[in-house]
Amino acid sequence: MVGRPIPPDLLPWALAGLAGQSGDGAVPTAVAGAAANHEPALTVIAGDASNRRYFRLQAGEQTWVVAEAPPATEKNPEFLAVRQLLADAGVRVPALLAADLERGYLLLEDLGDRLLLPALTDQTVDGYYQQCFSVLHCLARVGRAGQALPTYDEALLREELSRFPEWFAGELLGYESDVTGTAVIEALADVLVTNALAQPRVLVHRDFHSRNLMIQPDGELAVIDFQDAVVGPITYDLVSLLRDCYVRWPRDRVQEWALAYRDSLLEQDLLEPVGDADFLRWFDWLGLQRHIKVLGTFARLYLRDGKEAYLDDLPMVIAYVEEVLDVYAPQAPAFAQFSDWFARELKPLIAQQDWSTAP
Repeated sequence: MVGRPIPPDLLPWALAGLAGQSGDGAVPTAVAGAAANHEPALTVIAGDASNRRYFRLQAGEQTWVVAEAPPATEKNPEFLAVRQLLADAGVRVPALLAADLERGYLLLEDLGDRLLLPALTDQTVDGYYQQCFSVLHCLARVGRAGQALPTYDEALLREELSRFPEWFAGELLGYESDVTGTAVIEALADVLVTNALAQPRVLVHRDFHSRNLMIQPDGELAVIDFQDAVVGPITYDLVSLLRDCYVRWPRDRVQEWALAYRDSLLEQDLLEPVGDADFLRWFDWLGLQRHIKVLGTFARLYLRDGKEAYLDDLPMVIAYVEEVLDVYAPQAPAFAQFSDWFARELKPLIAQQDWSTAP
C-alpha cells in the first residue's frame, strides 16, 4: 500500500471538515479562514504497522493530521469509540475534528512529532515512566468500570501465538515443522494462555510503548494507535512499556519498575494484594506471550506487507524471549522444552539471517 497516490478528494474533504463538519473539537471560523487563505497542502507523515496513512495539513502556522484508513482493513469505528472512551477517562488523545467512515477519512488534532522513544535516557526514563504509569491507572479504571470492549480471550491469545510458527519459524526462517516442534510450541502456549486469563482484567491498549506515546509542548504524554484496545490482563500494557521492542533496560531495573507499578495499583485500590513473585510471573510470562507473538507479527509485516524495517527489531525481541526462558526453564517444564527446541532448531536458522547481526 505504500506509495499509492493521495486520494484527490482527501484535501477538499479535510478543508470542509475545518469549515465546521466536526466532532468534539470544532475549529473556530478564524482557523478555517486561515486554511482558505494559505494554499493548504498535505505532506506525508511516517505511518505505522497498518494500512493507515497519515498526512499533515498545513495552512499558514496551523497544522492538523489527516488519516486515510481504508475501511476494508482498518478499525475506524473502534478507533473513534476508544478515542472517546480514553478522552472521557482523562487520557490525552488527539481531538477528533471530522470523520467519514464510509471513505475511511479522519481529521485529527496534530500532536506533533516528539515520540517518547528518542527522549528516553538513563536520566529521563524514571520520570517518563511515572507519567506512563499514571496513564495506565486511567486505563485500569476504565476497565474496572465494565466498559463494552472486546475481550482478550483465549481465541485471540492463541491466534496471536500462532503467528510465530507460521510467519517467523516457517515463512521467515524456513523451518519445517514436525510433531515434536508443534507439541513443544503448543505446550508453552497452554501455559502462557492460562497465565494471561488468570490475571485481573482492565482496559488494555495492546501496543503501549514508546512509539505510541507522544510528548506534548506542556510535557504531558499523549496516546495514539489505540484502536485495538481490549479488556485483558493487567500486566499486558506494563510489559509492553517496560520490555519495549525498541528500547531495552536491565532486568533488575525493569523488575523495580514493575513492582513499583504494582504498589501504585494497590495504593489506588486498582488491584487486590499479590506478592512480588506472583506479580513478576504474571508480568514475565505475559511478556513472553507478547514477544513470541511479535516475532510472528514483525515477520508477517516484512513478508506480506513489505515493511523491511521491522527485521531490524527482531534481535531485541529474540533477546527478550531468551531472557524469560532462561529464568523460568528450571521451574517450568514447558519453558525448558521450548528453550531447548528454540536453541536447537531455530537459533542456527536465525544465525543465517542478515538481520541477526543488526546493531
